[in-house]
Amino acid sequence: MGHGKETPRQKMIGMMYLVLTAMLALNVSAEVLDAFTAVDEGLRKTTKNYTEKNQALYADFNEQYAQNEVKVKPWKDKADEVKRRSDELYDYIQDLKIEIIEENGQKDPKEGVITEEGEINNDKLKGKDKYDAASHILIGANADGKAFDLKDKIEEYRKYLISLTKIDTAVVHSLEVNLETKDPPPTKDGERKPWEVKHFEHMPLAAVMPLLSKIQVDIRNSEAEVVQYLYKQIDAGSFSFNKLEATIIPNSSYILQGNPYKADIFLAAVDTTSPPIVYVGKYDSTLTKEGVYKYFMKGRFDSLTVVEGKGKFERLTNVLGEQRWEGLIKLKGPDGSYITKPFKRRYTVAKPNLVVSPTKMNVFYVGVDNPVSISIAGVAGNRIIPSMRNGTIKKQRDGEYIVNPRRPGKSIISVKANIDGVSKNMGNVEFRVRTVPDPVVKVAGKKGGKITKNVLAAQVGVLADMENFEFDLKFKITEFTVSTTDRGGYYIDAKAKGGRFTKKQLDLIKRLRRSSRVNIEDVKAVGPDGKVRDLASIVFEII
Repeated sequence: MGHGKETPRQKMIGMMYLVLTAMLALNVSAEVLDAFTAVDEGLRKTTKNYTEKNQALYADFNEQYAQNEVKVKPWKDKADEVKRRSDELYDYIQDLKIEIIEENGQKDPKEGVITEEGEINNDKLKGKDKYDAASHILIGANADGKAFDLKDKIEEYRKYLISLTKIDTAVVHSLEVNLETKDPPPTKDGERKPWEVKHFEHMPLAAVMPLLSKIQVDIRNSEAEVVQYLYKQIDAGSFSFNKLEATIIPNSSYILQGNPYKADIFLAAVDTTSPPIVYVGKYDSTLTKEGVYKYFMKGRFDSLTVVEGKGKFERLTNVLGEQRWEGLIKLKGPDGSYITKPFKRRYTVAKPNLVVSPTKMNVFYVGVDNPVSISIAGVAGNRIIPSMRNGTIKKQRDGEYIVNPRRPGKSIISVKANIDGVSKNMGNVEFRVRTVPDPVVKVAGKKGGKITKNVLAAQVGVLADMENFEFDLKFKITEFTVSTTDRGGYYIDAKAKGGRFTKKQLDLIKRLRRSSRVNIEDVKAVGPDGKVRDLASIVFEII
């Protein structure tokens, strides 16, 4: 009675129930028992009204489902489950009524107290003043009657309905009041009675029937509120927009001459009062137990500025070829939750029309990974197909390749492009092929000249340096000789395998005098191609 949306009829029935319960406590006459019968009849009529109302709601659900199955199905499935649980609990209480009547002595169908439809004819109900049957069935000799099971079922039913409507506080409050099962507060004497005892202990049959009927009314009332709430959610998730704009999406942001330009044209709806949230970056998704994909950003990502409902995307075009970008757009729905949708787009970055090619630098080196960039304006990198004479060309990523020529001379790179499923020749480029120049022998970063004995003796060994060469190549010294003349003018030398000074070589260096000359000669080195090269000697003068 305290949830605020009762009809006058409900209020009247509630007051009658309270008054008659109080009169019953005074052990009033049979006329009062008949009054309870009248209350039960009124409650059953109310139940019938709610049942008809619910049937109309389910019919509306079926009509909406026929028009839009995808949109309505999630809510219809929930409404169908509410109906199933409501009927199950209602029928359980109806079976309790029949079991109590049969326990009270009216088992013969010929008496007509229970109709073929399972309804109860109160006019033929006997023993309305008896207490034993109802107490035996509902309370039990050891407090193990079916009223305790009934309470558990009501609580389970209430929790389920609240789980469907928890964002609507008004509906939740109504359910908590309609399906209340809390134990009453203690009396002035401190006596405590559980919900089951308060409602059904020491109650005559005439009072138990309307008590059970009232619970059935509350079930149908609760069912009506929840189904009506679910029906409203069909359109509650629909978005409202305040602006329509013509939108054009072309098939490409860059078209080659001779190819068709295509575009999709449609109206886009925008709500400038409720801007979306737009993220750009990598995203991922998980499949929920409801079979719905839930999207989320991963790694580093950007949040775009939104102006008049549109996320403003901007990116520098430093890399040629086809570029891809993706992200998520989130829009708050009428129910306060966010709808998240993924998007993926691509665009093509082409070179400016002015191209300056320094022809004399078109050189490849044998035995070296020569990096090459290949791009065609308006053609995605994954549609470019290069080939090479006198060597191999391998793709690293879109637009970037590694060339390995076989022998000195010249090489030609030919490029084709897959355009709309057709391979088209885009041209050839000729390159000169050379061998890698010899490295320079160095010690202490010097390639000869004056040096102190201490500095020279402190070095680990000899290095082969690719001086002023475009590629980061490494040559490994495989052997070298240190030679000089002693005080008597005799030639002495010491040979090393590898690039490090030997003890004999270091001893020779330590015996050098000022103005002495020392040679680093017979130097051999191996490069990336595996071939051994003889390198030029260097000469140091000790100062």
